[in-house]
Amino acid sequence: MTSFPHSRPRRLRSYAWTRALVREHTLGPADLIWPIFVHEGEDFEPITSMPGVVRYPLAKIGEAAKLADDLGIPAIALFPKINPALKTNDGEEAANADNLVCRAIAALKKAAPEVGVMADVALDPFTTTGQDGIVRDGVVVNDDSVDMLVRQALVQTKAGCDIIAPSDMMDGRILAIREALERDGHTDTLIMAYAAKYASAFYGPFRDAVGSGGALKGDKKTYQMDPANGEEALREIALDLDEGADMIMVKPGMPYLDVVARAHDSINAPLFAYQVSGEYAMIMAAAQNGWMDERAAMLESLIAFKRAGCAGILSYFAPNAAKILA
Repeated sequence: MTSFPHSRPRRLRSYAWTRALVREHTLGPADLIWPIFVHEGEDFEPITSMPGVVRYPLAKIGEAAKLADDLGIPAIALFPKINPALKTNDGEEAANADNLVCRAIAALKKAAPEVGVMADVALDPFTTTGQDGIVRDGVVVNDDSVDMLVRQALVQTKAGCDIIAPSDMMDGRILAIREALERDGHTDTLIMAYAAKYASAFYGPFRDAVGSGGALKGDKKTYQMDPANGEEALREIALDLDEGADMIMVKPGMPYLDVVARAHDSINAPLFAYQVSGEYAMIMAAAQNGWMDERAAMLESLIAFKRAGCAGILSYFAPNAAKILA
């Protein structure tokens, strides 16, 4: 007598409707945050190492906000390319209330008030060293850097920023920024902490995009995390939540999905991941060479973040993915 398996998992995969019915995770435009770059020039500037990504001229940055609104993308993350003439060792331009970032924030909010604007808090676009903090005697100093980061966060908030996103990895900066926001009456301003940001090789195209790569002297291993460490990430996340962060980010994304999953299981707060420039560039390069299906690889990579436990994903694929997922 022939014996048949009682359980046939393939039954649930037999049709598109059965697969949709039992799908454990879904992905939509509302799960995405779109990172964009801005510069002072008059034209869109293609970023060679990030095919399909451009720097927006300040005069046209509002177009990005309107597109995000039309596509149902809830928030934009803003990154500047600063004029080299304005860069200094201490990144003083970061605290200028009329700097490129602040003017871009105001333009984005004017163009599409319902789209959230998230601004990076770190000094690397503004420093001659390309470091995220102030360098003295060859060392990135922590506490003086935090003081500058607080000033940077306040001018961004006053310009209309909805989410302050410290990416610098200085110790104690979340508490310092939260206390400064409260003292200044910005009680509703959100903080998304880059809590587990690794000293990664996947940031290269981003540094080209903001113009900090060529200036970078040395590396960032004294403040960004060692890629070998996972438990340390959980400690960093717990510290930032205790200090007043509303949301947490893991960066990069795909190489650290184990960290995302562990964080999801250990905290009770919204968790995000950043699919960084190097991840984007790898998929695009493979697709352009005919080695992968761009659309399929894009969507598979994004759903992986949801499966690992992310509430949302920062991704340069955001506008293309939103058009498909709408």
